Amino acid sequence: MSNAKLGDVNDSVKKCPVMHGGMTATGTTVMDWWPEALNLDILHQHDTKTNPMGEDFDYREEVKKLDFQALKKDVTDLMTDSQPWWPADWGHYGGLMIRMSWHAAGSYRIADGRGGASTGNQRFAPLNSWPDNVNLDKARRLLWPIKKKYGNKLSWADLFVLAGTIAYESMGLKTYGFAFGREDIWHPEKDVYWGAEKEWLAPSDERYEDVEEANTMENPLAAVQMGLIYVNPEGVNGKPDPLKTAAHVRETFARMAMNDEETVALAAGGHTVGKCHGNGSAEALGPDPEGAGIEEAGLGWMNHESRSIGRDTVSSGIEGAWTTHPTQWDNGYFHLLLNYDWELKKSPAGAEQWEPINIKEEDKPVDVEDPSKRYNPIMTDADMAMKMDPEYRKISEKFYNDHEYFSEVFARAWFKLTHRDLGPKVRYIGPDVPEETLIWQDPVPAGSTSYDVDALKAKIADSGLSIGEMVATAWDSARTFRGSDLRGGANGARIRLAPQKDWEGNEPARLNKVLEVLAPLAEQAGASLADTIVLAGNVGIEKAIKAAGFSESVPFAAGRGDATDEMTDAESFAPLEPLADGFRNYLQKDYVVKPEEMMLDKAQLLGLTAKEMTVLVGGMRMLGTNFDGTKHGEFTDSVGALTTDFFVNLTDMKYTWKPTGKNSYAIVDRASGDEVYTATRFDLVFGSNSVLRAYAELYAQDESKEKFVKDFVAAWTKVMNADRFDLTC
Repeated sequence: MSNAKLGDVNDSVKKCPVMHGGMTATGTTVMDWWPEALNLDILHQHDTKTNPMGEDFDYREEVKKLDFQALKKDVTDLMTDSQPWWPADWGHYGGLMIRMSWHAAGSYRIADGRGGASTGNQRFAPLNSWPDNVNLDKARRLLWPIKKKYGNKLSWADLFVLAGTIAYESMGLKTYGFAFGREDIWHPEKDVYWGAEKEWLAPSDERYEDVEEANTMENPLAAVQMGLIYVNPEGVNGKPDPLKTAAHVRETFARMAMNDEETVALAAGGHTVGKCHGNGSAEALGPDPEGAGIEEAGLGWMNHESRSIGRDTVSSGIEGAWTTHPTQWDNGYFHLLLNYDWELKKSPAGAEQWEPINIKEEDKPVDVEDPSKRYNPIMTDADMAMKMDPEYRKISEKFYNDHEYFSEVFARAWFKLTHRDLGPKVRYIGPDVPEETLIWQDPVPAGSTSYDVDALKAKIADSGLSIGEMVATAWDSARTFRGSDLRGGANGARIRLAPQKDWEGNEPARLNKVLEVLAPLAEQAGASLADTIVLAGNVGIEKAIKAAGFSESVPFAAGRGDATDEMTDAESFAPLEPLADGFRNYLQKDYVVKPEEMMLDKAQLLGLTAKEMTVLVGGMRMLGTNFDGTKHGEFTDSVGALTTDFFVNLTDMKYTWKPTGKNSYAIVDRASGDEVYTATRFDLVFGSNSVLRAYAELYAQDESKEKFVKDFVAAWTKVMNADRFDLTC
């Protein structure tokens, strides 16, 4: 019988049976205890355990079974099917749906290719609760009956973009086209850096070296404040100044690869329809969706103190429509902007907005519920920038005088905005895919598959190129791939074109030497140079495998093509330049971010797991691929053999590590005191981080030599084929 007293038992019963924080965000994590530790979570997100669809489900095949015309009709009908729980302005949901689509796509930035609409990430935190996304949860909930009807044949990601596109069509715009093929994620993304601020809408100064200089915004960010898509509609830090705002608009849109004409078209076209909502107090709104009570059923910003729908809705705090007819695609935006003088006013919610002086009554938009009432139209500070910035003004006047041209430019810019992160055109699905191939889609012609691969391999093997030269060149060609927006990669052989041929990390002299050897071999064989570069890397690896005492072939799939300068938007490829590459021990300069964190970021963009990153780094060190021929991390006496020596010596306690610089270390024999090897943080993190060391110890085991070879080949092939959408689409 227990010795516990009755009081002890009762006290125990009263205690909560669940460990507080064990299943919620309130628990103390490893990163809370050791915030400087390397967090590997981004390499393990979107694990199969979070995906309810199962390994056999292929969305890209399922979406092809859609009744596309029926879906488009249903979405069109939805636009004017106003629901009493969230009524449509003027009886049309177009403005709301366009804002939802825009904000889903508009989070994209070209610096790292992250953000955008292609994953349906707007369903999850933090995007679902951003201040700039107030009440877009209502748009998504209005779409639920359609998603419910079409089920797994239609992703949320596709539906978000489709809804905005159909909204424009239903209001009179001839759109440029639409493509399906976006696959949903099933939990929040951990790999997207949205800024270091700890509060929403913190002053812009926190992400600029100098907020007066728009181009000093921290990379890779593209929005001026935490929780905004682009710029603050009231002005920089909420202070109206259209010319200063113009500079920030130009910078944020450039970070999405938009030029001035596309920027004006998008700003004007986005504000040709719909309205801002600020007819009330934002103080009455409840918490955002992530912070709302369970009784709110997943919705946020609910107002239980007063009427909060229709004309009394509060979202941005600015109140009013931009045009006289906010449910029609017309030239009303430029008519009002350019033909009236504007003055600063306060919205009912207290926000800064611009209103026209002495406007004609017939130019005023009517109330969203009562057509007998008319109100002043409004402009944001960003809208006034389209009038007051000299370059934007020229474009605005051109659009005003040629509505057909404006409509065409906008339709193309909208398509680019909503499809930029979908990847190459070969991934586009559906009946409305445009026939035209656009330069921002990074086109690559099909390559030959009919040449003699074995004969070409033999010539490469006898070419005199070293293992390191062949492997490094193939790696540099492929490492530009970004799983975020599916750009870059070996297909196209753009490593031989500007700007890649001149990147420091590609070692132009070595690159040119290798290409001069491989190009004639490719031509003689009838193969693309893109294929030949990858094949040369495989040849080098197979030589190294043989030198290690094993026999393993590296898989190869022919068919890559060679892009031309005319197919390449060189300016938009500049952000793909590697500032660091831990796989080749390359660091362009010292950064605030630690080298190992930059390696982690590159691994995630390449779609690698922590194990794959580990095996590739360990193998590349054995192949002599270090940038500029350095010996850092070459923990072996037999460079050129694909052995496990990197891991064996990394984990051997007969050595001690001594710093010799910010990113340099000496590996010293404890007994003799002699320096045996040198290393960088890229190397030593695999022996210091507990998770990575676990992988390193696995490969250091005596029995793991063959496993290491097989795992290296698999990871290498994954990187080489990352952009081979022609094999999977």
